[in-house]
Amino acid sequence: MRETITARVLGASAVSDAFFIAFRIPNLLRRLFAEGAFSQAFIPILSQVYAKDGKPASLELARRAISLLFLVVLVIAAIGTLGASWVVMGIASGLQVGSAQWELTVRLTQWMFPYIVFISMVALASGLLNTYRSFSLPAFAPVLMNVSFIGGALFLIPYFEQPVFAMAFSVMLGGVLQVVVLWFGLWRSGAWLNPFAGLGRLREAFADERVHRILKNMVPASLAVSVAQISLIINTNIASHLAKGSVSWISFGDRLMEFPTALLGVALGTVLLPSLSAAATRSHADYSNLLDWGLRLTLALALPAAVGLGVFSEALVSMLFHYGRFDATDVTMTSHAVMAYSVGLLGLVLVKILAPGFYAKQDVRTPVKIGVMVVVVTQLMNLVWVPIFGHAGLPLSVGLGASLNAGVLYLGLRKRGLYTPSQGWLAYSVRIGIAAALMGALLFWANHYFDWIALAAHPVLRLLEGLGLIVAAALVYFAALTAMGMHPKKLLSRPAKIED
Repeated sequence: MRETITARVLGASAVSDAFFIAFRIPNLLRRLFAEGAFSQAFIPILSQVYAKDGKPASLELARRAISLLFLVVLVIAAIGTLGASWVVMGIASGLQVGSAQWELTVRLTQWMFPYIVFISMVALASGLLNTYRSFSLPAFAPVLMNVSFIGGALFLIPYFEQPVFAMAFSVMLGGVLQVVVLWFGLWRSGAWLNPFAGLGRLREAFADERVHRILKNMVPASLAVSVAQISLIINTNIASHLAKGSVSWISFGDRLMEFPTALLGVALGTVLLPSLSAAATRSHADYSNLLDWGLRLTLALALPAAVGLGVFSEALVSMLFHYGRFDATDVTMTSHAVMAYSVGLLGLVLVKILAPGFYAKQDVRTPVKIGVMVVVVTQLMNLVWVPIFGHAGLPLSVGLGASLNAGVLYLGLRKRGLYTPSQGWLAYSVRIGIAAALMGALLFWANHYFDWIALAAHPVLRLLEGLGLIVAAALVYFAALTAMGMHPKKLLSRPAKIED
């Protein structure tokens, strides 16, 4: 709903390009300093302290960590806001300095850069609650960002000089709402933290050996978990040199790619990391079985998602975005980006599962070495694919780079003896592949039988037909698995150790 309304209000134009460029940097910093690096460096150590010394000791560690994180993000937010013009020149060199689009992008960057402060506090609170096995509020919090976006588009636009500023205000409001809800969750669980109080105890934080370990792990983890995001920043710069609307086409395609990535990779990785960290201290078998379950579940759900995005892209883009200022050309161009992303979707999701396998063992050096290599290879692929496929070549390089990342991470786990696959993987993979192929055949036929763009004259009918085909495709997939002896209930069942 959020992206549908955004497309309807902004379309794919110079204005929407400005919005997505301005939001790209705080979104990257969110991954680097909050959801990505901080969580991956913080949660394993926090889990160990919680298991060994109890909740009070873990809270004291969290108080010291938050004091440093809060100070760092405050400084970064201030620098980014004051130097917004330099930020824009760095990430979108294709914009003409002094042009209306450039000025708009700079102003939007100034509006949204402080978002990193709020989302960093959200990441810390989510990490604490997840460690204490409280997953509901951290899972619910992002909904508030969507509600803020939708509310801003529906009710706030008349109060701003341009609709795009209502969207920028909604970003900040969504960050505030998430902080309020998660801090309420901390208070309710007896884990209240005051980020301001910790600023007066920085000396204690710097003297804590565990905080040193967190900071030491954060630096390489920043790159390791954000390879795709770094590539997206570079790609944004490249896209700013292409046709107007290219940044928006890629961004809307990125939203469709992020849906299964977040639903599968981020959610499963969030559950697995604390469990893997605990299992790593118990036995190799527990650790390996948890990772094996995560990989099996990822293949079972991410492969059909990739097939669906690739084959059914025009239908999905039409149903979601083809309204208001988002025209037929935008549908075609965005669907090309979605198809390109689908090639590497499985790799993008697998990285979210395989990287925690290293972090649970507090090994951050291996993923960062792989990450550096993948960034370089991704940009080399851009030299090949962009001249051939235009804007779609950029997400194609990201997806292929993520697949390479996942493959090397997997081989690294196997080579170090950290992961031993369970029996039956070949037969399991073949059955998943056959079921996904049957599902894809149905969607391929439907995508050519229906004219999704022409159905814009009947949006409700288009939506019903599209959703009906998606349901039918899911039924075909799971029916095929059942016929081959893989009942969905058994397929999705979790190992007992995760229940612990």
